[in-house]
Amino acid sequence: MKKKKIIFLALLCFSVLSLLNAAGTQAAPASGKTELSFFYPVNVGGPLTALIDKICADFTRQNPGIIVKPVYTGNYDDTVVKIQTAIQGRNPPDFFINLATQRFSMVASNAVIPLDELIVADGMEGKAYFGDFLEGFMEDSWVDGKIYSIPFQRSTMVLFYNKDAFREAGLDPEKPPVTWNELVQYGQKLKKKDAAGNVTRYGVGLALNSGSAQWGFTGFALQNSSDGKNLMSEDGKRVFFDTPENVEALQFWLDLQNRYEIMAKGIVQWTDLPGQFLNGQVAMIYHTTGNLTNINDNAKFKFGVAFLPGSKRVAAPTGGGNFYISSGIAKARQEASWKFIKFATEPERTAQWNIDTGYVVVRRSALETQIMKDYYARLPQARVAFDQIPLAKPELTTYDAARIWRVLNDNIQSAVTGEVSAARALQTAQAQADEALRRYR
Repeated sequence: MKKKKIIFLALLCFSVLSLLNAAGTQAAPASGKTELSFFYPVNVGGPLTALIDKICADFTRQNPGIIVKPVYTGNYDDTVVKIQTAIQGRNPPDFFINLATQRFSMVASNAVIPLDELIVADGMEGKAYFGDFLEGFMEDSWVDGKIYSIPFQRSTMVLFYNKDAFREAGLDPEKPPVTWNELVQYGQKLKKKDAAGNVTRYGVGLALNSGSAQWGFTGFALQNSSDGKNLMSEDGKRVFFDTPENVEALQFWLDLQNRYEIMAKGIVQWTDLPGQFLNGQVAMIYHTTGNLTNINDNAKFKFGVAFLPGSKRVAAPTGGGNFYISSGIAKARQEASWKFIKFATEPERTAQWNIDTGYVVVRRSALETQIMKDYYARLPQARVAFDQIPLAKPELTTYDAARIWRVLNDNIQSAVTGEVSAARALQTAQAQADEALRRYR
């Protein structure tokens, strides 16, 4: 009988703990301190997990009553799945970093809270905090007039180029290509073959895989737009894939491989490009500024960073992750999460994050820090991404973002592999996206 009673009490304790967990609450540790769970991704090279651990440890030293438990959740795609799984299991992280492009989907699923009340509660400090962020990054923090996320590990796509290869090809290493036509001309000169006719170095590389194509294609679409129109409406409920200008932009991608033959044919993986660039297999790559530190630390040659070449205009896509705070957790935990977000985005800290990672500094005041001034003097290539932000717009951002990305990426991939034409690929993508977004309109 005594044994049955013990079993009953154990099951009762387990049930109570399960219910607390299911409600999105977490028992405080025995010390009385608050423990916050924090999901974050890494989508670039470099030891970012150690840097996140340090920020969390530094925060706890200044705020001994709050312990932040960082949980590395893989790349951005993995992170989206893990966040959704945690939310469906009613055990969300207290706060997390997720793509800025996921904001409509996060709001539609009631996964996150608006931050306006927390900002207002800070009084003038909150207003100064909000207004200090670069408009190019704050632009994709809003949904229906409310702020749902704060920029942190943000980036834009830039052109990395091998200055030594430029000299070898008879090109001025201080004059990167500024137009699509120049990109082709430079790429043809930079391409190399061995005695047997095998390509040993391609002129240019950009990701055409079915996971990152939407980011690069946003940039090409913006560059070829006569009126600056993006791939989607500002409310995230409509897309504009199959315009003549976008078909022309996709055809140019295909021409880089098939007509001009200055880029490797077939599917090019996003994660492979930095290594190919560092190994001298490609002379120019379109990639995130978040890989700047990795390239700077490992390049055995002199390299440059430049704005993306333009067509009708110069433009680039912004990308990267913002901080979000989960709904379904206690208000005190939301306030503690907000305290960490403010800490992590302080000017000195965001400046150091930029220096350590290559992500773009997100606040104007960070530019005034001495460490930032010293960094730009030491590595002027880092300034390029910041200077490009006024010309940049958010990458493809809609409701049901993961599905719409997949629609566009899969159809672009069909064009890359030669199954359909550029026009047919974007017509199909338009029809599929329209059907998926219909319920949001």
